[in-house]
Amino acid sequence: MMQAGVGLVALGFVAMNALAYRHARSMLRFSSAREKTGKPETLSVSQKLKVLLNGVDLPRPRTSVSAEALGPDARSVRIPVAESVQLGGWYRCQQRGGPLVIFLHGYASEKSGLLPEALAFLELGYSVLLVDFRGSGESSEAYTTIGLREAEDVVGAARFGREVLGHSRCILYGQSMGAAAVLCAIARHGLKVDGIIVESVFDRLSTTVKHRFEAMGLPTFPFAQLLLGWGSWQMGFNGFLHNPVDYARHVTCPALFLHGAADPRARIEEARAVFRAISGPRVMQEFPQLGHASSIEVFPEQWTRAVTAFLSTIPNL
Repeated sequence: MMQAGVGLVALGFVAMNALAYRHARSMLRFSSAREKTGKPETLSVSQKLKVLLNGVDLPRPRTSVSAEALGPDARSVRIPVAESVQLGGWYRCQQRGGPLVIFLHGYASEKSGLLPEALAFLELGYSVLLVDFRGSGESSEAYTTIGLREAEDVVGAARFGREVLGHSRCILYGQSMGAAAVLCAIARHGLKVDGIIVESVFDRLSTTVKHRFEAMGLPTFPFAQLLLGWGSWQMGFNGFLHNPVDYARHVTCPALFLHGAADPRARIEEARAVFRAISGPRVMQEFPQLGHASSIEVFPEQWTRAVTAFLSTIPNL
């Protein structure tokens, strides 16, 4: 009897690990699926069961518009990061040698997702560079690390902006995963920029994984830990140490935080913790009743006021 019980426990342990392995792989590698799995809150019970057993469908994010969405004088660019990694990007110059804003998108997205923000900066007179992270849009590779190795992409984009495009002053605009990648690039790679704007940032990768299981109506322990552990093993990094709240203390340049007060993915108190950890000048704009979404699309006037006020505080911009 006791042996049977031990066997059932062992079988359950193996099954949990097998499911966690499958989930991690499906969340970190883009597939050939046609449709992306919906947000956990929108799934029916049967759909949640299917996701639990098979993992999510995560098709490679693709761009449906061209660089001309930025204007007729915009152009596509290729950004080298490493020997095997090339990023796609769109560039439009407003002032040769003037300040450049580099846009870094979120998880399972691509560069056109930040078109509204880029167009707003163009109206303010800034040159813009929209970047596809590795695995997305027009870039090489077929995987994501939720901001860790994407930090190398941020460094490569900033170098490209300075050395190839000729902009000596640079501002980074990162959304969600892009925000984590920006903070990681500064902390782990020593990237120096004139200012950063981070939107919908999470505090720790482990926290945002837990929130996903909560949205599915599942216990976070041990599923979140197993998923993060297997994802780390598959991709060769330690996801338990991928923590924007720790990266933030290395940030000494001016920083603007934009965050929805009702964000279920990266909760407002978690974003505040990242904000408080910033070492340099900082300001935070919270948007009431906004979830994990682009603030400019819901609160355009408040977004514009917050951004223009922030930009006016950056020396020599």
